[in-house]
Amino acid sequence: MSRVIIIGAGITGLATAHALAGDGIAVTLVDAYGPAAMASGWTLAGVRQSGRDPAELPLAREAVALWATLDEELDAPTGYRRSGNLRLARDAQEAQRIAALVEEQSAAGLEISLVEGSDLRALAPALSPDIVCASHCPSDGQAEPLAVAQAYRDAGERLGVRFRFGTRVTGIDCAGGRFLAVETPDGPIAGDACLVAAGIGTPGLLAPLGLDLPLRTPLVTVALSEKVAPCLDQVLGTASANVAARQQADGRLRVSSGILPWDGHLTHDEEGHPRASPDAATLSGMLMRVAEVLPGFATTPVERFWGGVIDLTPDALPVLGPAPGIEGLHVASGFSGHGFCLGPVTGRIMRDLLLGREQERNLAAFAFARFGEGAQTAEPLTLHG
Repeated sequence: MSRVIIIGAGITGLATAHALAGDGIAVTLVDAYGPAAMASGWTLAGVRQSGRDPAELPLAREAVALWATLDEELDAPTGYRRSGNLRLARDAQEAQRIAALVEEQSAAGLEISLVEGSDLRALAPALSPDIVCASHCPSDGQAEPLAVAQAYRDAGERLGVRFRFGTRVTGIDCAGGRFLAVETPDGPIAGDACLVAAGIGTPGLLAPLGLDLPLRTPLVTVALSEKVAPCLDQVLGTASANVAARQQADGRLRVSSGILPWDGHLTHDEEGHPRASPDAATLSGMLMRVAEVLPGFATTPVERFWGGVIDLTPDALPVLGPAPGIEGLHVASGFSGHGFCLGPVTGRIMRDLLLGREQERNLAAFAFARFGEGAQTAEPLTLHG
């Protein structure tokens, strides 16, 4: 194995490129836009283990350990800080769900506790007094997505990764059950192996090969406030996953909604970056829900807003591994709105799979072949971070 082509410059593609190049592999990363132009830039950017599916929790725990030294590994600031996560209950029904979450994840070995009353107010004074209780995972945290993408891009470039930004992949060439090249308007790019990490664009690339990746593409609305005084340390979510918030390192509050229908229409801003814009009713509803849990947000000026499209699989777990029947072709997609945290470990997983190394992790839950008749569906507790 000497040449790997990666499609997609989100955190998954960037982290995999960095891991491969660190092992001396020649990597070409191709993206129609640039680093973190879509999901990895649109994300709330929580780095959490709490609220994970049991199959995903071990990967999240491994990822959080890697985040602790990522600034040193990439020789650049990522904005990562281990500030905790609070999952809020706003009524008795949500409180039951939070209590069950704490019990289940404590039994799985995660440091997580139920907090309420004065203990909750001490942790997050800005919360509404109407919040009944919350789960608290102190080892969860957050990072700044564009800084993370830039750090991975620069570190990869130092290791020799070749970046082809502004280049759209129009097809994947295979013959005899083996990957050969990716097609672009500028001609083919040949390689020994390929990783498709193109988010919502992945099904369209795989369909001509007879591979059906069943993704839904709902929208999450995100807004960013003007800079305000420090008021929130933790990343916030809710039991029903319809509100999330954090305060960025620059003082701006970054808030988001739950998943909502999307019409599939992408526009582009002045710089050519893709946009998926929510309507006014969706935006106003989201802002009101944020103010219900963070009353001070009601008088906070909003600087801008956008929509983020989620690549949601039927079971809300990603696909990590080989594409069935095509040697050399791998997929890392369908992260269902919570792939940002996993980036550092996903990069290592996909590097090892692409290089044919023995895999110590149990990845059965993430196999492409799990989709088919009778596939189980599960709604995740949260879709953020």
